[in-house]
Amino acid sequence: MKRIYIFIIGISVLSLSCKKNIDLYPLNNVAVDNFYKNAGEVQTALSGCYAGLRNTLLEEWQMTELRSDNTIMGNSGSTSVPNREKSDIDLFIPSTSLTAIYSYWSANYTNIRNINLVLNSLALDYDSTSGKLVKSTSAVNITDGEFKELAAQAAFLRAYHYFNLVRLYGGVFLIHEPFIGAQALEATNINRSSISSIYKLILADLEYAAANGVSLNYTAFAASNAGNNLGKVNAWTAKALLAKVLLTLNRKSEAGILLDDIIANSGYGLVTSGITPYADVFSVNSEMNKEILFAVRYKAGGLGIGSPWPNTFAPELSGTAVVNGDGDGFNTGSIELENSYATADNRKAFTLGIWSTGANRRVYAKKHITPVTLLRDGENDWPVIRYADVILMQAEAKGYSPEAIALINQTRARAGLSATPLTAVNVPTAQRFADSLAMERRLEFAFENVRWFDMLRLKTTLPDLTEDAVARIKSHYAYMYSSHYGKYPSPIPSLAVIQGNVTTNKLLLPIPQREIDNNSKIAIPQNPGY
Repeated sequence: MKRIYIFIIGISVLSLSCKKNIDLYPLNNVAVDNFYKNAGEVQTALSGCYAGLRNTLLEEWQMTELRSDNTIMGNSGSTSVPNREKSDIDLFIPSTSLTAIYSYWSANYTNIRNINLVLNSLALDYDSTSGKLVKSTSAVNITDGEFKELAAQAAFLRAYHYFNLVRLYGGVFLIHEPFIGAQALEATNINRSSISSIYKLILADLEYAAANGVSLNYTAFAASNAGNNLGKVNAWTAKALLAKVLLTLNRKSEAGILLDDIIANSGYGLVTSGITPYADVFSVNSEMNKEILFAVRYKAGGLGIGSPWPNTFAPELSGTAVVNGDGDGFNTGSIELENSYATADNRKAFTLGIWSTGANRRVYAKKHITPVTLLRDGENDWPVIRYADVILMQAEAKGYSPEAIALINQTRARAGLSATPLTAVNVPTAQRFADSLAMERRLEFAFENVRWFDMLRLKTTLPDLTEDAVARIKSHYAYMYSSHYGKYPSPIPSLAVIQGNVTTNKLLLPIPQREIDNNSKIAIPQNPGY
């Protein structure tokens, strides 16, 4: 194991294990050999990796929701550079130098580097030949149980980042060890890896996390250590993400086994009690409830770790009508999404807000908006994996069958649609089933950065689905042309022109141009179409 030193300049490492017990550790010029000496110090470093997830979320909605049929760039007539850049993402014509695309890329790789430092200190290496994580001798004073728990969390977080990167950018740089100081020059010799190589690492990390993470059921896990484990990755979290990876690779039977295990043994479940059970899933008064397998956590109170989303997603120029401090108007819901909800679907009123002033009517992401005292200082967490996803993934894994239809009806019933369940009568074909499942996922997870990834995956796992991602976006443009896309600044693009922007190549984002231009040693290939 190489002796590696990390220099952390002016960073506050956040422990997010318990929402009401948050410690800030300022670290300056701390060497790994002097710091990572025991389990507590490794946990502190790992807490910083959890905190790093918030940086990736800052731009992720643009890479996912904005490119899907759920949202649009709210002000079509704006000519400001930031707004035009977001519109270019929405229109599938982003520049390879676009700021948000590089910022998202950079935030992911920064956190991957920090995670690699944690795994490196634990002497847990990735063997690309065997596709396994291999342990050697570590200088950290740690019990076997502590080692497995901490290593499992770090492995999950690395897999989470790479899973997002490979789906958005394709083959990316496979970095599984830290490069510090002079070693950083070695990184310039690493070119993009194949998509299959990236997935090989993802599978290795998640298989390790699933096998070695804490496997207590939800009730015991939430109660353990006075609730301090809430927010941490456990074996069930890893199995759920691993199942989604396997579905993405069209390995449905393997995914189904994992999902069966979660459903039968994890203790997680749908929130179904109360007056507004769907809304209660996201309530700041019941965070990390039994439906939340994983979330990116925030805390209000002027600590610098509050949620920015209430102000980011509230309508622009709405003053204090929606949230204190006004809103940016980003991630505006499409009328197409609004019209997709049935009248009786109680998710609609919680998910979508409507703000009108004169002729100006905006659909906004109400789901992520909670009261704030300070600007961009919300209390609300961002759910990443919910139990609803588990049961709907299981429906996807099973395919057209009575069992799969029954699974979809669980979330529909919670949404107030029990009077109109799906049956073999109203879902008589595999095509109707595929379309129904895709729509149910769209309505259940709107504004949760899920829809884009579903659009990429579902045509593979559900080949009878009516539209693939390219066709779906073209249909979305047609639906929204008169109310939005046809109102862009002159020269107004025709519907045919903007539909022509969407190709199979453009389903991937461009590799940030800075990565290509700044490497004088090797030629880094750009994705086709850019």
